[in-house]
Amino acid sequence: MFRRSLVLFAALAAVLVLAPAVLAARVHVRVEGKTQTIFGTTEPTLNVQANALDALESASLAGEFYYHVTQSPFGPFVDQIGRYAGAASSGWVFKVNGISPPVGADKVTVKDGDTVLWYWATFSATGGPLTLEVETSIVKGKRCFFATGRNDAGHASRVRNVVFTLDGRRVSSATGVVCTQRGRYAVRVAKTGAVRSRTYSGR
Repeated sequence: MFRRSLVLFAALAAVLVLAPAVLAARVHVRVEGKTQTIFGTTEPTLNVQANALDALESASLAGEFYYHVTQSPFGPFVDQIGRYAGAASSGWVFKVNGISPPVGADKVTVKDGDTVLWYWATFSATGGPLTLEVETSIVKGKRCFFATGRNDAGHASRVRNVVFTLDGRRVSSATGVVCTQRGRYAVRVAKTGAVRSRTYSGR
């Protein structure tokens, strides 16, 4: 009887240990700071317990950076990531799959394959900054990269007057497009007043 109880206890302990891993989602996470990327230029996949706030916690553990959460009447609020605390019309916000949700990060449940972006934003009368993306296709035998920006609602549009970083080389583009020979490249795009893109890596 005693041995049977030990076996049952061990099985229960194993279930309790494994439960968080089973419940966790595999989520792409990136944190873009005021002056530089804080975590995840390529949006690595992390185990995230449940929601977008947990995604920041997972990134903080992986990247060993500081963040602070304060309690407000509307729930937990991220008021600082890294060295910079939010003030006036600037602060820390997030998107899930390119969209800025109308609720707090603790209320947005994430699932496998989702992308969570935390970033420094300065708000204007029209909302937050565009979050940039790199798109690519073959045009007349060349590899072309296109700068796209998403607004808070997730709507994408072509962005002009940007700077691409192509394998470490900066290339300014008034049209938002840069073309080169076919091959494998690491590419990012940036624009003053917008949130820099992740690093696209591929052919």
